[in-house]
Amino acid sequence: DIDHLNLRVQKELVEWLNWLKADIGFDGWRFDFAKGYSADVAKIYIDRSEPSFAVAEIWTSLAYGGDGKPNLNQDQHRQELVNWVDKVGGKGLATTFDFTTKGILNVAVEGELWRLRGTDGKAPGMIGWWPAKAVTFVDSHDTGSTQHMWPFPSDRVMQGYAYILTHPGTPCIFYDHFFDWGLKEEIDRLVSVRTRHGIHSESKLQIIEADADLYLAEIDGKVIVKLGPRYDVGNLIPGGFKVAAHGNDYAVW
Repeated sequence: DIDHLNLRVQKELVEWLNWLKADIGFDGWRFDFAKGYSADVAKIYIDRSEPSFAVAEIWTSLAYGGDGKPNLNQDQHRQELVNWVDKVGGKGLATTFDFTTKGILNVAVEGELWRLRGTDGKAPGMIGWWPAKAVTFVDSHDTGSTQHMWPFPSDRVMQGYAYILTHPGTPCIFYDHFFDWGLKEEIDRLVSVRTRHGIHSESKLQIIEADADLYLAEIDGKVIVKLGPRYDVGNLIPGGFKVAAHGNDYAVW
């Protein structure tokens, strides 16, 4: 174990981070198992190495109901993520992986898309509260890949990307999906839509519909995304929007 409260440990780790930055060329840090040490310690490493980006893995269990599915209200879960960012310094570079959104999306795409509208009418994950500090993802090396510890439904992965790549937050693409699953072109199209229309971490999200078989949302008045098998949505799409990307149970205008 590493004693992060030991001043010598802190000094040597800061020196190592600055070496990685100056000599090797890394410019961002991922804090693995960040709940294993205090946010105060993470703040020391960030403040003294000044990366251009820093993200923490704070993976805690969602609140589940008697049916084994996540409760609609996950405020306590996303509050933990917000608290970490606050303690590290909300005005700084620190962000966290949006495990709240990941957990809700896992279930929502299985015919429960109503879950994607929280009780306040906003996105139910961390992106509904503090999108500038939320790094969204579909799977990671822990949840997917060989470890398979909370994987996204494999036949609905592109619905997940259609969501995170059109929504606020900072989306993160999983290596396996991009390079090994044959999804590069589909993901690229969604990335192009995001880039072309300037969708960013604090873009404005308006949820138009959230039913079992349909989720429809507009972002910055520029992009509309649809998840789910329902096809009869023409009356909900404003004039002037054209399909820019589509696939199995998703479309983007």
